[in-house]
Amino acid sequence: MAITHISTGNWETLGSAASEIRRRVFIEEQSVPQEEEWDGLDPECQHFLALLDGQPVGTARLLPDAHIGRVAVLSGARGTGIGVLLMQAAIEAARHAGHPQVVLSAQVHALAFYQRLGFVAHGEEFLDAGIPHREMTLSLA
Repeated sequence: MAITHISTGNWETLGSAASEIRRRVFIEEQSVPQEEEWDGLDPECQHFLALLDGQPVGTARLLPDAHIGRVAVLSGARGTGIGVLLMQAAIEAARHAGHPQVVLSAQVHALAFYQRLGFVAHGEEFLDAGIPHREMTLSLA
């Protein structure tokens, strides 16, 4: 059985591995423009890096306002539960920081994934980087 580990850190410590995963998933696979992916917010975020047998395969970030974003898992590691582990780490970090809720902008195709974690979708569908999204919240109360 593969061993998964979630590392938590800042952009300085995890940015190199996290940016490679995001480049492959968002820029290459999903054709997100580089200037939209690299929004300048990474230095102020808490980052999460999933390692599968020691290899970086997934990432997520938590902004200071309790917004979870840039959740990405390499294609070969999808369906293994790594996305759930990343989300649980980000949610727990937000809870530990005292936030009453976490929010995220979910790609519409991933709504069911986030709903299984307890997130509730609200508002209208909107385009971000040409991809349909919806806002979602999870109460931590």
